[in-house]
Amino acid sequence: MVQKIALFNHKGGVSKTTTTFNLGWTLASKGKRVILVDTDPQCNLTGMALGEGTEDDEARIQAIYNTASNIKTGLAPAFESQPRAIEAVDCIPIQGQNNLFLLPGHVGLGEYEVTLGIAQELSGSIQTLKNLPGSIYDLLEKTATKFSADYILIDMSPSLGSINQNVLMISDFFLVPTTADFFSVMAIESLAKVLPRWYAWAKSASSLPILKEANYPFPEITLRFLGTIVQNYRIIRGKETAAFQTWIEKIEQTVANKLIPTLRQSNMMLPDRAYRDVGLKDSLSLAKISNFNSLIALSQQHRTPVYALTPQQLEQQGIALQQNQKKQEEFRQTFSDLADKIVALSSESSVYAVSA
Repeated sequence: MVQKIALFNHKGGVSKTTTTFNLGWTLASKGKRVILVDTDPQCNLTGMALGEGTEDDEARIQAIYNTASNIKTGLAPAFESQPRAIEAVDCIPIQGQNNLFLLPGHVGLGEYEVTLGIAQELSGSIQTLKNLPGSIYDLLEKTATKFSADYILIDMSPSLGSINQNVLMISDFFLVPTTADFFSVMAIESLAKVLPRWYAWAKSASSLPILKEANYPFPEITLRFLGTIVQNYRIIRGKETAAFQTWIEKIEQTVANKLIPTLRQSNMMLPDRAYRDVGLKDSLSLAKISNFNSLIALSQQHRTPVYALTPQQLEQQGIALQQNQKKQEEFRQTFSDLADKIVALSSESSVYAVSA
């Protein structure tokens, strides 16, 4: 059974795309079959995975988009009332990693925002829109089955719109990437208010007969919080700088004191022992990822994880190469540990413990 994991924060610039790509690659390197799903109309994950730096890259992307291999055309049967059923998307294999695939995004996905929002109001007009709330779930499940996927990682846009509401609530788990700054603290406080409302809506929708009997039934809600990731902070002499450490602590306090209690009240938490078993403390900080500066840009340019960049791709020698290779190994270990925690938390035993 596929596990759908959403990476969500309505604050932009928190490295959701970079994390999705590197985490997906790492899970795939550990033998998991992974589909990366780009639901952000900005399509940054799609550009990173497919490359868009040369004319050849652009021509290849254009050829892909001339087929039905993207999320908007995959959903079109439901949203555009086409006389055919939703089918699995032909995901694109990611070069260099056999177990990794991309369900490309589409700039026009945002066109469905308003219609889906109306459908999700659960008003008297729902009869004509009953197939929309369950359509994204149906598309992801069919695609996962076609590719025998173990995990779907969803890179979400930084918004509180209806598409994000739907995508998050039909997921099995979610992560909240953050950066060490004031605005991430503000975003977590906001999520503590928004997520319970979204969950209450989803529980209501999943019990509504008209949505349960739709062509694309709205699913039962199983969403659980995995934890946070703090990124892009600076390291000096092996330690976080004082200012960044202050914001890291404030993020952890806000998660522990505001977000987690509200999620627990809405049944969006795993059992406490599940977090303890993977060594997480009260703030549920899964990973802290420092600023890798130029390595991230090179990773995006070569469509490969930071830790897999070759000396030729780094274009360095001597001490500079050794220093960056040390950073690469740190990055590899960080994501390996993160992947192991996610596998453990999302395992069948943890899910069973929630429903037992």
